[in-house]
Amino acid sequence: MSPPAAMDTPYGIRAFQCLSRKCCPSLRINKTLWYRFFVLLLTYVAYMSYHLSRKPISVVKAVLNQNCTGLEPPPWVVINATNRNNWCDWAPFDGQNASALLGTLDSAFLFAYAAAMFVSGFVAERVNLRYFLSLGMIFSGIFCYLFGVAYSYNIHNMTYLIAVQVLGGIFQTTGWPGVVTVIGNWFGEGKRGLIFGIWNSHTSVGNILGSVVAGAFVDTDWALSFFVPALIVAGAGFLMFLFLPAEPAEVGCPPPERPGSRVNARYRLLLPNPMHAASVTSPTVQQLPYRRIVNPTNVSSEEISSDSDAEHHPDADSNAAEDEALLSGPKAITFYQALCIPGVIEFSLSLFFAKLVSYTFLYWLPLYIHSASGAGAEMSADISSIFDIGGIVGGIAAGAISDSTGMSATTCAAMLILAVPSLFAYELWGTLGLNVVVPLLIVTGALVNGPYALITTAVSAQLGTHPSLEGSSKALATVTAIIDGTGSIGAAVGPLLAGLISSTGWKNVFYMLMISDVLALILLARLVHMEIRNWLRTRAALQRAHSGSDWTS
Repeated sequence: MSPPAAMDTPYGIRAFQCLSRKCCPSLRINKTLWYRFFVLLLTYVAYMSYHLSRKPISVVKAVLNQNCTGLEPPPWVVINATNRNNWCDWAPFDGQNASALLGTLDSAFLFAYAAAMFVSGFVAERVNLRYFLSLGMIFSGIFCYLFGVAYSYNIHNMTYLIAVQVLGGIFQTTGWPGVVTVIGNWFGEGKRGLIFGIWNSHTSVGNILGSVVAGAFVDTDWALSFFVPALIVAGAGFLMFLFLPAEPAEVGCPPPERPGSRVNARYRLLLPNPMHAASVTSPTVQQLPYRRIVNPTNVSSEEISSDSDAEHHPDADSNAAEDEALLSGPKAITFYQALCIPGVIEFSLSLFFAKLVSYTFLYWLPLYIHSASGAGAEMSADISSIFDIGGIVGGIAAGAISDSTGMSATTCAAMLILAVPSLFAYELWGTLGLNVVVPLLIVTGALVNGPYALITTAVSAQLGTHPSLEGSSKALATVTAIIDGTGSIGAAVGPLLAGLISSTGWKNVFYMLMISDVLALILLARLVHMEIRNWLRTRAALQRAHSGSDWTS
C-alpha cells in the first residue's frame, strides 16, 4: 500500500515549529491540547469577523432613511418644497417605500446566503477547509467594502447595491460549515453543549463589535462603517491561511474519538508519513510504517506481535478494510442520507423560525430603537448591542443545561416558551428608559438566541457525528449546511416581513416574531416528547435498580 500524501501544514505553524525547536528544544507540552485551544481561538476569531462584517447595514439604515426635521443642511444643499422632508436621506431610500427597499437589501443577502449554504456544505466536504475559509473571508471583505464604495462614489443604483449584497451573501456561506467542521475534526464527544455555548458567543461578540465599529462612523462618513469591518474580516482570512490546521493530522495529532467508529476505538494514531514512523522506537512498528498502531488498552499484545500474525487474525479482512478507510479518509455523504439522520428535519424546520426571530433583531433592532425612542444612529447601535450580550448569556446557558440534562430539544422548547412573554414585554415597555430597556433586552436576547445557538452548534455537531454515520467527520459539513441553510431561509424571510409589516406599526412586527417562536416550539414537540419519555423510563429504571439493591442489602 502506498503511503498517504504529506499533510498540508499551514505556513505559520511550520514557522512556529521551526522557531520553537531552535529557541526551546527542551520544551514539553501537551501538543493536542494546545492545538485544540488554538483552533478554538482561531475559529472564534473567524466567525466573529464574519458577523462583524454583516452588522454595518443594520446600523447604516438609520441614516439612509431618517427624519430630516431639525437637522442642519450643509451649505451646498438647497432646501425646497420637494426635498424639505428627505434632503438628508440617501436615494433610493428617500421615498415612502424606504422600509420595503431596505428589507429588499436584507433579503437579497439572506436569500443568497440560504441558497448558497446548501451548496457550501458539499463543497466544504471536498476541499481543504483552510483555503475554503480564507478565500471566503477575503471575498466577504471585498463585497463589504464595495457597499461602502456607494457612498464614496455617490452610487444610488439599487441594482448595484443588491448585486453586492447577493455576492456578499454567497461568500459568507463559507463561514459556518467551515468553522463547525474544523471544530468537529478536532473535538470528540463530551461537554459539547457548554463548549459550543461559550464558543458560539462569537456570533454575539461579532454583532457587538460590528455595531460599535459601524456606529463610530455612521453619522460622519458611513462608507467607513463598511470599510473598517471589510478590512477586519479580510485580515482575519489571511490569518486563517497562515495558521489554521483544519485537521489534527496536519500537525501530527491523533483524531478525536467519535461515536460509532470502531476505527478510533481500536487505533491510537495513524502514521501519515515515514518521518513519523522513524520517531517510533519499536522495531515492530517500524516494520509497519503505514499500518495501525494498536491501542494497548483495547487489544492484547499478541495481536501486534508480528505482521504475519495480524494478517492471519480472524478479523484480518475487516481490519485491512478499516486500515484502507483510515488511509483514504472519511467519505462524504449524500443530501438524502443526511436528511435520514433522526432529528435533522425537525431541528432544521424549528431553526427556520428561531433564526427568523434572531435575524429580524439583528437587522432591524437599531432602526426600531431609533424610531421608537428618537435616539441617534450611533446611540441606537450601541443600545442594540445589549441584545447580543443577552445572546451570549443565553447560548452558554442553553449549552450548559443541555449538557447536564442530555435533552437538547427540551432545552430549546423551554427557552422558546419563555421568549414569547419576553417579546411582548419588550414591545410594551421597551421605550421607558435605559433602566427598563437594558434588563428587557438582556432577557429577550438570551431567550431568543439560546435555542438558535444550541441548534446551530452542539445539536448540529451531535447529528453530524450520529452513530449511523460510523464516525465520518465528513458528514458534519453537510448536516450543518442543511440545518443552518434551512434556518437561513427563515433569516431571510424575517427581515423581509419586518420591512413590509413595519409600515403598519412595529407592534405587528412583534406579533409576527411571537407567532414564529410558537411555530418553532410546535416543530420540536415530537422530539421533546421522546426526550421526556426516555427520561421518565431511565428514572423509573434507576428507581427499580435502587429498590432492588436496598432489598438485597
